[in-house]
Amino acid sequence: MIRLRFLTLRCLNTLGETMKIDVHTHYYPEIFFQMIRDTPSDFSFAKDPTGRTIITHRGARFFGVTPPMTDVDKRLEDMDRVGIDVEVISLSTPNIFFADESRQPEVAKILNDAYAELIAKHPKRFKGFASIPMDAPDAALDELHRAIDQLKMNGVVLLSNIRGRALTSPIYRPFFEEANRMNLCIFLHPMIPTNSEPFKEYVLGPLVGFPFDTTLAVARMCFDGMLRELPNIRWIIGHLGGAIPYLMERLDSGYRDFAECRVNIDELPSTYLKRLYYDTVTFSAHNLRMARDLLGTDHMVMGSDYPHMLGSIERSVSSIQDLAIPEYEKQKIFSSNALLILNNS
Repeated sequence: MIRLRFLTLRCLNTLGETMKIDVHTHYYPEIFFQMIRDTPSDFSFAKDPTGRTIITHRGARFFGVTPPMTDVDKRLEDMDRVGIDVEVISLSTPNIFFADESRQPEVAKILNDAYAELIAKHPKRFKGFASIPMDAPDAALDELHRAIDQLKMNGVVLLSNIRGRALTSPIYRPFFEEANRMNLCIFLHPMIPTNSEPFKEYVLGPLVGFPFDTTLAVARMCFDGMLRELPNIRWIIGHLGGAIPYLMERLDSGYRDFAECRVNIDELPSTYLKRLYYDTVTFSAHNLRMARDLLGTDHMVMGSDYPHMLGSIERSVSSIQDLAIPEYEKQKIFSSNALLILNNS
């Protein structure tokens, strides 16, 4: 009871209104873009038909550069305009994985330090998810502890595939075992699917490829047994889980019908999938109502995907406010769930 009262008080801002914490928002230090330019990789800069600077992956567009990405004053102005109290900032795709395993530790340290510097300047407005050099296993564990224990970051951000490798790969297992021991909060953000060829037209990478790859990653982790064996990791799945909520019953049918889907898990996939947390970056009233009915508001957290073009800082707030649900459930989505699962919160 004391814990519940304390959490309720923390979920109110200085005006006595429900605090709003945006767990899916991206900030890019200027050096991030320069390092991508300077590093030979599958990522390159180009222009879209309107002349906007974009980043492509093997020719498939997935990232349009917007001014607020590096403009902290504009970010704070927009937060105040819509009533967002705190942003949990993270590096979106490609995160640090434009670099190979030899450079990832250095890149991660530079960018995590830049995040820590910004958070120190605005400690009441920003929290952060650290980036981890996953392809350098020893360095990944070192940076994890430096980020959480020393920099006091609030979790880590990972991509749905890392340079084409699935998160279920054995090379990543020591990291996830330590993450489980630490009760780590992990924000899972999509990446362009490994085969980017089908996504080169019509901006299909972000529109279709991102939710596709998120769905594939989460389903694979479930059937592989990761969610069963490592239950203490607090996963936040971006973009309302891709198609996971929609496909949950189909995945359960796979467990019932196919022996290979029962090798590594001993309960229906939905049992594990409903333990995850899903951000609200869909902005669709229909989809949010479905998620509430399927998952419950105990497993939903607010996100905006600001300042990307498919995101919306305005609709991140209004889509929740407009739901015909009790105010205490809105408070869970706006902030109390986030405060329960973020590290160092």
